[in-house]
Amino acid sequence: MPSNPTSLTNAGPERAQALADLERLSLQWQRDDDVFMRLCRRMTTTPDLQELMAIFAEELASVVPFDRLTYQNTIDGQPVEIKIGQGGNHRCEYGLNLAGEHFGMLRIFRRMRFAEQEQTVIEQMLGTAIHSIRNACRYDAVRRASLTDVVTGIPNKRAFEDALGREASLGNRHGERCALILCDLDHFKSVNDRYGHLAGDQILRATALAIEDATRCTDTVYRIGGEEFGIILPHIGDKECALVADRIREAITRITLDSEGEPVRVTASAGFGIQSRGESADGWFKRTDEALYQAKSDGRDCTRQARPAQNTDIAFIDSNRRNRGD
Repeated sequence: MPSNPTSLTNAGPERAQALADLERLSLQWQRDDDVFMRLCRRMTTTPDLQELMAIFAEELASVVPFDRLTYQNTIDGQPVEIKIGQGGNHRCEYGLNLAGEHFGMLRIFRRMRFAEQEQTVIEQMLGTAIHSIRNACRYDAVRRASLTDVVTGIPNKRAFEDALGREASLGNRHGERCALILCDLDHFKSVNDRYGHLAGDQILRATALAIEDATRCTDTVYRIGGEEFGIILPHIGDKECALVADRIREAITRITLDSEGEPVRVTASAGFGIQSRGESADGWFKRTDEALYQAKSDGRDCTRQARPAQNTDIAFIDSNRRNRGD
């Protein structure tokens, strides 16, 4: 309850004064240029861990010069590493802990040793920032969970759609080649019907691992449907992509699961397509999906290439002209 209800309920001078005091307090908070107040204000503007570290580094550099800052953590089983700047052979390092929970390790580097007074300021700034860092770590864990398939542990359809959209946009902007492979397990329903969904889930997990082993570290694998996987492969051409698609299928055929003494095996069909300049993510996916459908129609356990896109280059050029006002 307010300590002075009259000042908050009566529309008189006391009420006006109370509101004016609150307004001055708010303006003081917004205008105060003390580094701790400024850091506190800015750390509440985003839940993104990368952006928070950039803000912290910028504010820290205004009072304690340094050459490089690194942040390392493991969130939801996945490593997180953020690097800002370079160089420096002397360092301070801090384990970020709050209420018994660990929220990563921060290291600050430069060419000369840090004075005790500088370390004190760094620790005080971390004390100001730690709650925002904790919230960002928790936000990142929730975000990762929403983008992860619960059966296989790899990114899900939502993550795939986001990534495909980004790659299509980058390809249209810079002309970089990127390939998409869609891989579908053959007759997978019969596996679930005959051996049960537990065996089916084991096959799906083994398939995800097999695909990751058959692709490069720069490629990303997604489960985008019941037994369908999508693989995005940057900087690759038709021939190389066909080889990768076949290598994926061969890796899947080597999966063997024992179900009550009976071996369970599967095969897979694949379609692949290289994005054409000016092509949308939806158009790219549709062409590749048609290639997968063709592989299914041709008897399964094979790879088919998507047909070339139609008129995408013309559409891209016309769009550029309109943007330039030509």
